[in-house]
Amino acid sequence: MMTKMQGIAVSPGVIIGKAFVLHVRGEMFSASERKIKDAEVPQEIARFEDALTRTRAEILGIRKKIFNQIGRESSDIFNAHLMILEDRTLIEDVIAVIKVKKVNCEFAFWTVLEKYFTAFMQINDEYLRERISDIKDIGRRVLGNLAGDKSDTVTLRENSIVIAHDLSPSDTAMLDKEKVLGFATEIGGPTSDGTSGILIIDPDTLTLEEYTQREIRFTEITRELDELRDLPALTSDKHSIVLAANIEFPDEITSVISHGAEGIGLYRTEYFYMNRTDLPGEEEQYKAYKQVAEKMTPHSVIIRTLDLGGDKFASSLDVPHEMNPFLGWRAIRFCLTRVDVFKTQMRAILRASAHGNLKVMYPMISNLTELQKANEILEECRNELKREGCAYDSRMEVGAMIEIPSAAIISHILAKEVDFFSIGTNDLIQYALAVDRVNEKIAYLYEPTHPAILDLIHRVVQSGHKAKKWVGSCGEMSGDPAIAVLLVGLDIDEISTSPIVLPKVKKAVRSVSYKDAKRIAKKALEFDTGKQVRSYINQELKIIARNLVSDE
Repeated sequence: MMTKMQGIAVSPGVIIGKAFVLHVRGEMFSASERKIKDAEVPQEIARFEDALTRTRAEILGIRKKIFNQIGRESSDIFNAHLMILEDRTLIEDVIAVIKVKKVNCEFAFWTVLEKYFTAFMQINDEYLRERISDIKDIGRRVLGNLAGDKSDTVTLRENSIVIAHDLSPSDTAMLDKEKVLGFATEIGGPTSDGTSGILIIDPDTLTLEEYTQREIRFTEITRELDELRDLPALTSDKHSIVLAANIEFPDEITSVISHGAEGIGLYRTEYFYMNRTDLPGEEEQYKAYKQVAEKMTPHSVIIRTLDLGGDKFASSLDVPHEMNPFLGWRAIRFCLTRVDVFKTQMRAILRASAHGNLKVMYPMISNLTELQKANEILEECRNELKREGCAYDSRMEVGAMIEIPSAAIISHILAKEVDFFSIGTNDLIQYALAVDRVNEKIAYLYEPTHPAILDLIHRVVQSGHKAKKWVGSCGEMSGDPAIAVLLVGLDIDEISTSPIVLPKVKKAVRSVSYKDAKRIAKKALEFDTGKQVRSYINQELKIIARNLVSDE
């Protein structure tokens, strides 16, 4: 019997194939209690330590595999797994339970991990709460090794759609990617790149024919979009904007180039500080920034300075727990307090600017004083490098991210202190509408097309242009083709989004005239609700480029 399920889309496209239900090792993740005698205690401790050793070898092997296939930055996510395995507090707690309660090591290990889960779930920090998945992954592997389960690899005999409760990074790494058509999991978070998020089990003949045609259309559209890769982002009447990409790791440059980006509009730098016990030095950062600058030359690369706090946490910086971290000591506020950390990064960026077209921007600016202080520190770094005889681009552009309503409202004042603005729409929407964008209960309130958001964007663009400064947008909403047309009409100069959606955005831009985009934007600003705006711009996109609008 055909069953249709609605989920959250995380990747575009249509896939038809056989399902492979993946039961990962230790998926039930529990352990039965077995009492032991005093004489058995050393044996249980030895079993536990041996399982840790074997699990560590597995993780190191997976990390090496990912390093060889993708690169260092992607393989570094397994450093967190290794840190858990080598956590002396955890190990000693397990051994203590074995000794005191006289129980088998499986049950002792499970008992200790349960305490970790409870503690982490009570912490109001999204990054720390996400570490639960790392602990569970390690827990499954250790329990699997204790049980003598060697089924660490998954053999797919044919091309399949993998169905699972959840997929950890290590689970995914063990799959044969050549035979995986797609994934569907019971849990997981959304991204902005999906199509419709529909899963159909045992489709009937008519449904199979319908989706076969959709698959063919999607392939044709993808081929058509690929042909646009090297073409400029020009409207039909030759108005030009810049289409750039957002990245987090240097090894994403290949995707940036292959999807036709004309630069990098947002280079996040937080990964330098994550999953490590020390602080990244100037030389380490300089080499990474230099690599990106050289690979993207002559296109520009905008580096966002450190934006830790909120949902991003680094243990090496000893950031205290806060009741409301999104409104707390984060981003530029942290950097202006920890000037040592800030200056290390600024010196690295300045040195790398000698090797390409680098720009820098400060996140979470809320007032003029913050911007002026940041610029003063930047000037100090310039003077230091000049005295030391280090090369740097003295004309490197400096910008401010506009992601707080106060900054948008006083953007006419802030424009005097910068070379450009970049509107960070993710946080701007979150702060302006008082909506946690990862809270499912109020997700319906997260509206990129809300009249207040459009008004703030319009205000920032006008302020920037009046001061003869260019204005970009680097949030997820920019990856929506209909909204991209709207942004063109609002006179945004640069749109930066995920590399994978850039071809669709370019198609939308090249399909509309600047005159029509202006008309669409003017009309959109007159509506009273976000739903009205969304309905209107979608209808306009259907007229402009029908194949960019989802059938669902």
